[in-house]
Amino acid sequence: MPSTRVEKFVGAPRPNVFRALLDAHSVRTWMVPDGMSSRVHEFDPRVGGRFRISLTYDLPTGAGKTTAHTDTFHGVFARVVPDREVVQIVEFETDDPELRGEMTVTYTLDDAPGGTRVTACHENLPPGLSPDENEIGFRMALAKLAEHTEHTAEH
Repeated sequence: MPSTRVEKFVGAPRPNVFRALLDAHSVRTWMVPDGMSSRVHEFDPRVGGRFRISLTYDLPTGAGKTTAHTDTFHGVFARVVPDREVVQIVEFETDDPELRGEMTVTYTLDDAPGGTRVTACHENLPPGLSPDENEIGFRMALAKLAEHTEHTAEH
């Protein structure tokens, strides 16, 4: 199965970035590609805790995986290592067999001069999910994570 791997420097300390990975309000702010809005339905950020999130296209031309304009996914936190790693098992809510199946998303945080290096891996992409488009969305989200945590660190 295909996968996506993206690295991003964030000019904020690891604990700040880690908190943003596990805070529902922060996730709603950063884990959303450009041109979409986010709604967090459920978010229990501990090992075994569940989450459910919907991303809706701002324009009616965007085609969703769950409904006409929305991608909804749910999952569970499989591993949480404070200030180091978050692993999620994620699945789209869809009737499309090409988009079904459990995926693994891993965020790894490492110290870097002046901040944190975030490595994000999205593994086991279903056949109907373009790795290139997934990477673009991942890059957008990580840029927002950087902006969010860097802004938070300043205040």
